[in-house]
Amino acid sequence: MTDPASIDQPGATPPPTADWHAPPARAVRLHAGFLAAIFALCAIGAVAGPLAAADGLGGGLRIGLGGLALVLGGGFGAWLGRRLRHQRWKLDAEGLWLRQGRLWWRETRVSASRVQHVDLKHGPLERRFRLATLVVHTAAVHLSGITVRGLDEADAEALRDALARQLDDAGDAL
Repeated sequence: MTDPASIDQPGATPPPTADWHAPPARAVRLHAGFLAAIFALCAIGAVAGPLAAADGLGGGLRIGLGGLALVLGGGFGAWLGRRLRHQRWKLDAEGLWLRQGRLWWRETRVSASRVQHVDLKHGPLERRFRLATLVVHTAAVHLSGITVRGLDEADAEALRDALARQLDDAGDAL
């Protein structure tokens, strides 16, 4: 176990991640592939108009520049989409924790007492890959909720049910 006092020191190791859950590899691949396709199409769209208007360029050069835009846009989208692999979540007695990032961490905790309701989203690709997105709506003004993408379908349902039980238990205590 890491000494809590040592976490604030420069060069200290991050807290242990034994309780933290990572998204499945298929979620990372799906997210990266989806963003790669979107960025590739945007890059082609941004380059196609100016290339069509350029009279001095030959057909081979136009195809080459279009292909380069496709590869660069797709590569950037895939790199951006792989950020999902640096997302971790855990649920404990205090509530739901979400940690994102590799160099710059953003850690969010939603206290169980602040949860209003919980939604599960299943897009068509998520259904195909047995994935889900959990949306936790809170009573806060600034941060009205958090979204946990790329959850395994069974984990998302269990997480939703656990948060709902905590919500019911908190409501019974009032």
